[in-house]
Amino acid sequence: MDEKCCIYVVFTRTATTISRIINRVKHDKYTHASLALDRELNHMYSFGRKWARNPFIAKFKHEHLQKGLFKIQKTLPGAVLEIEVTKEQYAKVKAIIDSFVANRELYKYNYLGLVHCLLKTEVSYENRFLCSEFVYHVLHQSGILDLKKARNLVRPQDLYDSLQKMSSCRILYEGDLKKFHLEQMMA
Repeated sequence: MDEKCCIYVVFTRTATTISRIINRVKHDKYTHASLALDRELNHMYSFGRKWARNPFIAKFKHEHLQKGLFKIQKTLPGAVLEIEVTKEQYAKVKAIIDSFVANRELYKYNYLGLVHCLLKTEVSYENRFLCSEFVYHVLHQSGILDLKKARNLVRPQDLYDSLQKMSSCRILYEGDLKKFHLEQMMA
């Protein structure tokens, strides 16, 4: 039997205009997805705003619940899902993320992807990602999740709903992620 490891998918819904529009139009509980390699979420990555107050410049980034856009939110509705994976799957996830980190200047935010996703138009850009595209890309390439659709059509809510159905996944925390961070600090 393979030794088991865990990765974490973090879902959030901020009070930004784009998040509120997605929430209203699609009725999605969560509008942003991130991938973390550790339970404390110290090694959490996604595509998002470079600066908290500027929605027009986004990139691949190392995210922190206590910094940037997440920090300026009064509350941060969200969920942390823990996925049990094999050592080999964990190694693949880490290698893919390490490659993104090492080559971060190659990757861009997929601004047109927002429109294509809402219109359900399949489009693939090699080095452009939305947050959910990135998370799905890593999970799919690591053999953890296959939704049988183009990565640009995967929304954070799709990931949340699909992961919950997996026997290897459990909700570690759901609620105000500002409290999750405090609980982790005190643990």
